Amino acid sequence: MEFQDISSIEKYHAHVYFDESTVEPAKALCEEAGKRFGVTVGRMHHRPIGPHPCWSCQLAFDRNQHTDLLTWLALNRNGLTILIHPLSGNDLLDHTAYASWMGEPQALKLDVFK
Repeated sequence: MEFQDISSIEKYHAHVYFDESTVEPAKALCEEAGKRFGVTVGRMHHRPIGPHPCWSCQLAFDRNQHTDLLTWLALNRNGLTILIHPLSGNDLLDHTAYASWMGEPQALKLDVFK
């Protein structure tokens, strides 16, 4: 078995999924993550975008923020589903084999990577 070298992974994304009934808690979670951890908070997309089947907001962060941010999200996500993945340069693998989920995994629209 060959193991991947993690030294090339410097950046990550967390995609917070929400809908009409959870837009306010998702917005508050993302804004607070930005304030507490200095992560880049993307736009609140009120429609599916890219491979994401739900409304979402992207948090962009680096290796140094990884542990604290993910621990905080786990404790404060209040039932929201979050997709977390590295930025390896291979979008398909990043959103599948390299991805992890907090909450209920969703079926992504992977055809956008072809």
